[in-house]
Amino acid sequence: MSTGRSSIGLGSRRFRVLSLTVAGGMAVAVIALLSGFHYDLRPVAPSQVGGTASEVDTTAVVGIRTFESPGDIVVDEDVVYATLADGTQLTLDVCSPPTTESVPAPGAEATEGSSVPTAPADTAPGADVAARTDAGTTAAPGVAASAPATPEPEVALRPAVLSVHGGSWARGDKANSDWRAVCEWFASEGFVAYSVNYRLVPAVHFPAAIDDIALAVSWMRSPANATKYSIDPARIGAFGGSAGGNLAALLGARGTGSLTEGSRVAAVAELSGPVDLSYDGIVVAGGSAGLEQITLDYLDCTSLLDCSATEKASAYSELDRTDPPVFIGTSTDEFIPLSQSSGYAEDLNSLGIRNELVTVPGSLHSIGILDASMREKVSAFLHAELGDVELSTK
Repeated sequence: MSTGRSSIGLGSRRFRVLSLTVAGGMAVAVIALLSGFHYDLRPVAPSQVGGTASEVDTTAVVGIRTFESPGDIVVDEDVVYATLADGTQLTLDVCSPPTTESVPAPGAEATEGSSVPTAPADTAPGADVAARTDAGTTAAPGVAASAPATPEPEVALRPAVLSVHGGSWARGDKANSDWRAVCEWFASEGFVAYSVNYRLVPAVHFPAAIDDIALAVSWMRSPANATKYSIDPARIGAFGGSAGGNLAALLGARGTGSLTEGSRVAAVAELSGPVDLSYDGIVVAGGSAGLEQITLDYLDCTSLLDCSATEKASAYSELDRTDPPVFIGTSTDEFIPLSQSSGYAEDLNSLGIRNELVTVPGSLHSIGILDASMREKVSAFLHAELGDVELSTK
């Protein structure tokens, strides 16, 4: 398990979550009474007017906004990955590289129109010889050899990344311009990217969001869906920024054992993600009053001093030695203090979990720091942990 705060000192996880506070009077749909039937189906949606805006609180062309899509990415929008008992439909977008066709197996081109060699002409009938077929098998003399079986075609299987947007756990959307760019960027790097929506505060509270993205991973990994999008279900990673970074880190830390089953992931990359939502991690460590209120709203608590959800919602407290490698990115003077990320890296080191901590100067937050240099580092980390495209027989 995690070493917790005691391994690095009381103030080692100071952080702030987001630069935007939750606006009062959010308009939300009232959840219908639970039932076993899916009447009144409705998609999960941003919980307030303007809720599709990115958590990058600037109009400047920074971070992911410096990425230019090649224009050939295949985007499958609003795919339903779960329908809940109250009729809520959870959706995601899938961004795929342009080349995912099947390729011929080695030697397949030699099977059509090829002849089967026969015994030499001067061989006497009944002689103790055999003729070799193209497939390398033998046929008895005088018995016609059957044509070799056509090799199965091979399909290119790609690693997959679940992309989790930020927004104080209360707003944001998988398809806003910044997160659509993240989705297409991952596809341009050879991954199949799944940009996911999840239920938002105040309609729901912890653990709804993390449960939703866990459902998304299980959906991705199912044989039918893995085949449909040509991914290797054993090579799924998670990426998130800000509140999405919290969820990606927690997804990686929840559970134990194999990283290729259920909702487990094989690698995590997070930017500006808080990993300690406790009173010590927020108030004692110097977090803002706004951060404290955002956290209380998410956890549905009135005080962090006696909020039982803080531990389960904090990635550091869920760590164990079977957890996946983690990439941590942050800026030095942003809303989430550097000590939050450095403390998490120390926790991972103490458990022998591979990790990489990258800091950049300035105050940009989340995917606001995902510029060309950071993109190169994140992509290299995920490829190192998840691999590249591989060929597999259907």
